[in-house]
Amino acid sequence: MEFLILVFITSFFLVLLATPSLIKVAVLKRLFDAPTESRKIHDRLIPTIGGIIIFAGTLFSFSLWFPARLLHDPVASLKAIEDYKYIVCTLLVMFFVGIKDDIIGTAPVKKLIAHMMVSMILVLMADIRIVSMHGIFGIDILPYWASIFLSLFTYIVVVNAFNLIDGVDGLASGIGFITSSAFGVWFAFAGDSVMACLAFSLAGSLLAFLIFNFSPAKIFLGDSGSLTIGLIICVLAIKMVSYDVSLIQNQFILKISKPIFAMSVLVYPLIDTLRIFIYRSVRGLSPFSADRNHLHHRLMDIGFGHRKTAIVLYIVNIFIIGLSLSLTYINPNYTFMIVGGTTLFLALLPYIINKQKSRQRKNA
Repeated sequence: MEFLILVFITSFFLVLLATPSLIKVAVLKRLFDAPTESRKIHDRLIPTIGGIIIFAGTLFSFSLWFPARLLHDPVASLKAIEDYKYIVCTLLVMFFVGIKDDIIGTAPVKKLIAHMMVSMILVLMADIRIVSMHGIFGIDILPYWASIFLSLFTYIVVVNAFNLIDGVDGLASGIGFITSSAFGVWFAFAGDSVMACLAFSLAGSLLAFLIFNFSPAKIFLGDSGSLTIGLIICVLAIKMVSYDVSLIQNQFILKISKPIFAMSVLVYPLIDTLRIFIYRSVRGLSPFSADRNHLHHRLMDIGFGHRKTAIVLYIVNIFIIGLSLSLTYINPNYTFMIVGGTTLFLALLPYIINKQKSRQRKNA
């Protein structure tokens, strides 16, 4: 697995060296973000095509170091090549949908059709799907129809989740780096060199991009970047949850509940997306409408800037991952309740603080 260092370094330096040139091109062609006044949190025009370099850096490193020579089992080798084919094809679709949206805009219906097409290719053709819940709430092997439905739903939710959290400098790219690194480490210890290669290709790209995307941002991910990140992370999550435990020799990895670990790694995108969809639906609004009700907006309302907001959410994400790993010795259902309860409390905390501040202003 030492080659994973080369995977990470390759994507890191490619993005690090190429991003300044991409920023210059974006400035010359005036490919800027122009937010509406109601949601504007920047006072300057910033290029929005960072997804180009994330896509290129990740795909280049993954393809260059694709570990076909490490796969001695012909069946495993064939499956890995099949996965590579479908992952690259679906990434191309998501990338071009995103880049079109970044430059001239795309209707929500067309984006949803693209999501459905991509998810069906991965679930029905590539057979990358959730097949078991591993005993969570007494559910083990899923019926085929339930596996298909849950997997399609997961793809659409996770990909859109990363798109929705891209509202603060460095947030989506930083959370993407944390999640891809966590999945990469898991796959490395589990012995899956292909998925570890994909995870660290993305992690290297995102860490380098974060240098330019962290506050004050010089370039944004755009939809092309957030959709690319979301799709890769979703593939990693589903591959991990569906991983054959008989292939795992590391005892600590065997003890980890895969569904709970996947949800813990994706905790911030999932909880924010779930909360915002419920909030909008209850008020009769479209779940896809734009507003300032995300958790990162609430943290900024408290008085946190871009840097503090992003760092706080990084810490929360890492804390939840660590909490789930520290509870591997107890029943997975109890772990789920503890992790879920802790996450819910942390998600509500910004609103509690905001209400307290509002009362203090009224009383003053």
